[in-house]
Amino acid sequence: MVDLKKGALVAVVDGEQLKLFKNAGDAGSLKLTETPSGDVSTENKGSGGRHASSSANPSDSQQDEDAFAAGAAEILNQKVMSGSVDELVVIAAPRTLGELRKHYHKTLSAKLVAEVSKDLTGHSVADIEKAVHAA
Repeated sequence: MVDLKKGALVAVVDGEQLKLFKNAGDAGSLKLTETPSGDVSTENKGSGGRHASSSANPSDSQQDEDAFAAGAAEILNQKVMSGSVDELVVIAAPRTLGELRKHYHKTLSAKLVAEVSKDLTGHSVADIEKAVHAA
């Protein structure tokens, strides 16, 4: 079980959405409130320059999801590196989580207290809190 400090950030990500929550409760008393995430840039097409046209490459929609994950990771990197985040929990669909990890800055990795490999973007805050408790 993860006890998050007050002000800890919880990011819930899939290939199309980024939702950010701050812990308004104290350690041991999780109370998540949604905060603006900002616009996610999808300029970074996935994890490398291997996207020449060929049948072995991912579909356009998969490339778009990978690009979204890269953009979401960039937002998280900026938040952590600005000093406004002491603890971070990332909840993401399994494939999205794998793509996010490729883009984590070492500073983000140091503040990461848990990762949950589940797609919870369409779920309630209570479901997200349960997932954080179970992490």
